[in-house]
Amino acid sequence: MSVMQKPETIERHTMAVLVDNESGVLARIIGLFSGRGYNIESLTVAEVDHNEHLSRITIVTTGSPMVIEQIKALLSKIVPVHKVVDITVAGPSVERELALIKVRSTGEKRVEALRLNEAFRGRIMDTTLESFVFELTGDPGKIDAFVELMRPLGLVDVARTGVAAIARGPEGM
Repeated sequence: MSVMQKPETIERHTMAVLVDNESGVLARIIGLFSGRGYNIESLTVAEVDHNEHLSRITIVTTGSPMVIEQIKALLSKIVPVHKVVDITVAGPSVERELALIKVRSTGEKRVEALRLNEAFRGRIMDTTLESFVFELTGDPGKIDAFVELMRPLGLVDVARTGVAAIARGPEGM
C-alpha cells in the first residue's frame, strides 16, 4: 500500500544581506545559489554605508521552507556577510522596483498606451512619433501587469532594476 506524499510548498522570499563592499563577495553569494541549483528571481546590490564600506544585497528567491532556511544558514556562514534578514518573515515590509518599458505604436494603440500609462501612474521618459519609453515604479506585480498590457500595444523592450525591499517600522537592519 502506497502512501501519497503531500507536495512541498514553494514560497517566495525576499532577503536582505549586509556585506563588506569588496570584490568577490557577490560572486560567492551567486555561487552559493548556482552550486545548489537554487534560483534567484531578483538581485539588487548597492553600497549603503560609504564610511563602513558596507553594501546591501537584496535577493528574491523561491523554495520550500527547508530550502529557504538552508539558504539563510549558508548565507550567514560566508565570511564578509554581516547580517541576513528574511524580510518576508520579519514582519511588514515595502517592496519596490523600477522599470523602463519601450512601446512602439501609432494611432489608437498609441492613445491606449498613453491612457494605461496614466492609469498606472507611470512617467513618460522619452517620446518619438512612433515610440515611448515609460518609467514605472511599484511592486513587481504592478510592473508585470503593465508589461502584459503593453504586449498587444507594441511592447519592444523592458529593463527592470530588481526588487528593493525594506522592513516597515523604526528599526533598521
